[in-house]
Amino acid sequence: MTQADAHGDASVVTTLFAHNTWANLKLLDFCAQVSDAQIDATAIGGYGSIRATLAHIIGAEVSYVERVNGKRPPHPLTGDQLPGFAALKDVARWAGDELLHLALSARKDTIVREREQGLVCAYPLASLIVQEVTHATEHRTQIATIITQLGMEPPDLSTWQYMVETGEFREFAEGEDEA
Repeated sequence: MTQADAHGDASVVTTLFAHNTWANLKLLDFCAQVSDAQIDATAIGGYGSIRATLAHIIGAEVSYVERVNGKRPPHPLTGDQLPGFAALKDVARWAGDELLHLALSARKDTIVREREQGLVCAYPLASLIVQEVTHATEHRTQIATIITQLGMEPPDLSTWQYMVETGEFREFAEGEDEA
């Protein structure tokens, strides 16, 4: 884990991105177990099918990294196609690591500049980082809605469940030692 630096404790940012990657991987694990018909299901108001939304979430995370530093994963995704789940998980891990590094480097005055078709767009890196987290959460929720409409119980992607699964959440009787 990242140590505190001169700007403060990085544990909040680290935990935020660890949770985001964990939630992506947990959802991918769940979706790898459902049928092709289920993975192609949609819901009104969502991005598209589960398949398209998964590819969109991970593809967007890759695009955020590429916008800032030009990096791409060793085996990039193409369009909204969903490769095998193992390959998609590899890209999700890569993007999670890269996004964490970008988030830890973001300062109030760090500006991203993009050039496209003769135009230059400029915006704060910190705002792009916020976009990443809210974007992924929104689309994971859309997938959970589709899963629920299919009559299944979606995986619990809450931070509470993350804390339980990573051992951060502990219960003990009042008066007992927390250790």
